[in-house]
Amino acid sequence: MEIKANILDAVNEWLTPTFDKATQEAVTAMMTSSPKDLEESFYKNLEFGTGGMRGVMGVGNNRINKYTLGKSTQGLSDYLKIAFPNQPLKAVIAFDCRHNSKSLAKVVADVFSANGIQVYLFSDLRPTPELSFALKHLGCQCGIVLTASHNPPEYNGYKVYWEDGGQIVPPQDGDIINTIENLNYNQIKFDANENLIQYIDAEIDQAFIKSTIENASFGTPQAAKDNLNIVFTSLHGTSITLVPDTFAQAGYKNVNIVEEQRVPNGDFPTVKSPNPEEPEALTLALALADKTNSDIVVGTDPDCDRLGVAVRNNEGKMILLNGNQTMILMTAFLLKEWKKAGKINGKQFVGSTIVSTPMIMELASAYEVGFKVGLTGFKWIAKMIKDFPELEFIGGGEESFGYMVGDAVRDKDAVAATLLICELAAQVKANGSSVYKELLQLYVEHGFYKEHLISLTKKGMDGLAEINQMMVTMRNNPVKEINGQRVVMLEDYKSSVAKNLLTGVEETLDFPKSDVLIYYTEDGSKICARPSGTEPKIKFYISVNTELDSVENFTKVETVLDNKIKNIITALQLN
Repeated sequence: MEIKANILDAVNEWLTPTFDKATQEAVTAMMTSSPKDLEESFYKNLEFGTGGMRGVMGVGNNRINKYTLGKSTQGLSDYLKIAFPNQPLKAVIAFDCRHNSKSLAKVVADVFSANGIQVYLFSDLRPTPELSFALKHLGCQCGIVLTASHNPPEYNGYKVYWEDGGQIVPPQDGDIINTIENLNYNQIKFDANENLIQYIDAEIDQAFIKSTIENASFGTPQAAKDNLNIVFTSLHGTSITLVPDTFAQAGYKNVNIVEEQRVPNGDFPTVKSPNPEEPEALTLALALADKTNSDIVVGTDPDCDRLGVAVRNNEGKMILLNGNQTMILMTAFLLKEWKKAGKINGKQFVGSTIVSTPMIMELASAYEVGFKVGLTGFKWIAKMIKDFPELEFIGGGEESFGYMVGDAVRDKDAVAATLLICELAAQVKANGSSVYKELLQLYVEHGFYKEHLISLTKKGMDGLAEINQMMVTMRNNPVKEINGQRVVMLEDYKSSVAKNLLTGVEETLDFPKSDVLIYYTEDGSKICARPSGTEPKIKFYISVNTELDSVENFTKVETVLDNKIKNIITALQLN
């Protein structure tokens, strides 16, 4: 196949002496044996999305490798000197269990140190939330974690955190990207100043665990902790380095760890995908729960920022909760505990995102605390904390199985969330209830909200074009009716316009621009469409709701909502 001119220009650059011999040989081999792979590897520069920069490992400017990460780190080093003039600069780096994560983390450390920046580098793999904690704990201006979260084994990634402990947001992200784009690969300083690289581990671990227990435990009696039987799996990831110790120091003794998934392994050999959103990922944990008659199952993704939870229903069968349900349970528990402690005085808030369940807003209202909503991604919740220093952040999350407890960590944190959900489980069991019963009672008190996610994978250059066209079509030809219900409002976050389709009245959306569309129907249903910022996917988030008059009617009302979701999927041709 003929190689396009722009791709050929990029390829030829990677054949110059700026790049090492092994890289040049790999590019040459790809030109003859895999022209399609060559095109995919060089047709664009790897971009920052909602979760930073994430992609397939390999050679090329659209791949994760020492040069793309080196260039990003060089640009970041240059920007730090502009953003923090005449200050001693410090950065902290963590990495996960993925192939090449440790060596790539050292490359990043080398580039920072070569630019005169003090580096704190974790000596071995650690959870992503510990990076956010360590950044503030050590007084750094920025932090990097090498991770691709729950993506397949061939992926890796690079997430950038700022001095507040949250991921970069506007205007820093745009300024950093511009600085990186203006660099040439031959400007990267790879020669490390080893005197500026300090390895960190146990001391930060203990400080992080202490902070976690302070933020996510609420005086649960020891007898209640002893009576809770837990199954935990790290899914071959980083959480094994901290979660068992956190459980032990918090007083939880009955923790059954899935041994087959204990050892960190970037191939994730026991699962199709190390994603706690996928039921298959927790198969071994659920089997162990039945064997040990456990009350709760918790599984974390490879970098330990997200968690999947399973609990027993009223028939004693283990069922998986979705991200919205765990968020509702944990938020309600936090609000109840804060109220019991007399800590709610009108100067608190909870946070969530536009793709998550509206039920969290109902909870905030019921407890008379503020509610703030942002774009997808926890960096926007972290920004809320920074933008409103006069308010206390209680907690918050989004549908993607992530949760943030307090503000010690400014990102989703599966260490704290794991402890928090077990605190809830221990307390309600001691009171003769269960996590499942608590959820149903919340539906009775605040409305029964049910969500469903449709995720369509479209890989490569052609897939990206298809996703873009789907968004253009929905934007230019908005549906007027879904499942027999009129669409009353269309929010377009790319144009920053919310339009009432019945009256034609338009309002401005006060959010940064983002490629997101949300339809609201007259019966209160909500359908959101957005391309993923970190995966080759387009996602459709469906939320429906109704009243639930009693726990006894749960199954009947759930069937009604399930059918409504099925009809919406059919109406939008998402089958």
